[in-house]
Amino acid sequence: MARKRGMSRRDFFRNTWLGAFGLYLGGFAGASLGFLWPSLRGGFGSKIALGDIEVLKEQIAAEPSGLLYFPNARSYLISYSPTRGNEEIYGKASVEGLLAIYQKCAHLGCRVPSCATSQWLECPCHGSRYNKAGEYQFGPAPRGLDHFPLAADGASISVDTAARIPGPPRGTDTISQSPAGPHCH
Repeated sequence: MARKRGMSRRDFFRNTWLGAFGLYLGGFAGASLGFLWPSLRGGFGSKIALGDIEVLKEQIAAEPSGLLYFPNARSYLISYSPTRGNEEIYGKASVEGLLAIYQKCAHLGCRVPSCATSQWLECPCHGSRYNKAGEYQFGPAPRGLDHFPLAADGASISVDTAARIPGPPRGTDTISQSPAGPHCH
């Protein structure tokens, strides 16, 4: 009776290639899930805790621009007190005198930074300009910047980055903010 001497060279290479391909498919499936469902990680695309309401209001007041930027939420937070008659224009986006504004331009999606001299949000790509509340003022953008709903839970506040609210139409001006100085772009 002949005895088998273990695994042949052909079986070893076949099993090695099959194992490596299985690891590749497993890694690809994991990366796909991480990309398709970012809310599983608790980052952008989910609810993000911003902190204590009173502390945030103090930090916003200390900022020269009046904007507090949160990179993990990709948004700005401002103290929001609209002019008389415009209190309900943002609905759930404005809570406890705060408003969360998405950083992405309504025109082509560039990140819109704050201009230190004008105190407005100005898109460096195509020149769209928005006041501090993200309301359209000038440029090719079809509307104002989008907003995210805020939710107060006791003394803390969170922003839901999965539920984007389209920006207000052109001509909306709830804060009557004119530029404080020259424009950046």
